[in-house]
Amino acid sequence: IQHNQPTHRGDPSRAIKEGEMAEKAGVVNVRTERVPSRLLLPLATIAFLAVMLAWLGLTQFLNALTLGAVYALIALGYTMVYGIIELINFAHGDVFMVGTFVSMFVSGTLLKEKNGIEDIPSLITGLLLVFVLTIAVMAVIGALIERFAYRPLRKAPKLAPLITAIGVSFILQNAVQYFVGPLTYNVPQIFPVTWAFMVGETRVPLLNLFVIVVATVLMFVLQLFISRTRTGRAMRTTAMDRDASSLMGVDINRTIMITFLIGSGLAGAAGVIHGLYYGNTNFTIGFASGLKAFTAAVLGGIGNTAGAALGGFLIAFVEVGAVVLGFSRWGGAVVFSLLVIFLVFRPTGLLGSSAGDRA
Repeated sequence: IQHNQPTHRGDPSRAIKEGEMAEKAGVVNVRTERVPSRLLLPLATIAFLAVMLAWLGLTQFLNALTLGAVYALIALGYTMVYGIIELINFAHGDVFMVGTFVSMFVSGTLLKEKNGIEDIPSLITGLLLVFVLTIAVMAVIGALIERFAYRPLRKAPKLAPLITAIGVSFILQNAVQYFVGPLTYNVPQIFPVTWAFMVGETRVPLLNLFVIVVATVLMFVLQLFISRTRTGRAMRTTAMDRDASSLMGVDINRTIMITFLIGSGLAGAAGVIHGLYYGNTNFTIGFASGLKAFTAAVLGGIGNTAGAALGGFLIAFVEVGAVVLGFSRWGGAVVFSLLVIFLVFRPTGLLGSSAGDRA
């Protein structure tokens, strides 16, 4: 019998009273808006940089960004090659080393410069010449390495190209040692190291800002190339499925060679930056720098270009932070301990390594 069951359906006054009672009781539905996932990484990066700036101070903060720019440019070559053919190109660090010697040759022999160029038009011309020639030479060397060392082993077991990469690394080291020598050589710092301005009581060298801007522009152009061009789309589809890409008409050999061209060219740019900033080079720097750049690629997510760049800067801040704390000798140990932690708890890295994001 339903006539004894009062109903309030359609009674607005009853609904208002129930709402008031619920509000008094504290039972109120509040719609919480979450931060969009695409904003989490930029916000986290900004927060991290703010904390590092407050802790390290402006001078060491700029040093970390400059060192991170070098690591990031080298790491991009590692992650692009791995994203395409799943090869850890251990020779890539020595490609960077050769780039430092090429930039030394261009600056000292072709330009005949030993010190900074004070005239701004001449400086711009000199920098363009050094960057363009070094990038071009290293791109050709990278393409030759791919053609004659890696391509014949593309269908071989994965251990074969890995051992070949280590062999190519030793070949590059010994070639430079034989033709140039085993000493540490001065690289002409054509960008004047004396140019600076003051921020409060802190001296800010323009060279640091120049390095950071150049590296950022190169990484931004690379992202545009990968995401907006036909060749970039071919690289991404090859990274996702090489066989399917071949069936769709993608020239796999050409795409892989272009990947080595770009990666080695970026390593050449890193070599120029290293020479401008540190002013010296030797045939052994490729191993340590390459290993740290490879660690950066793994931390960021091997196969992910944005992750490789992020990992490069993270490694640099860890190293500089160790120096600030007085553990400069243990900087490498801290970096590789961080690598072990990531491999155990987050093997895909900060940004993962999904096939869709590979280079």
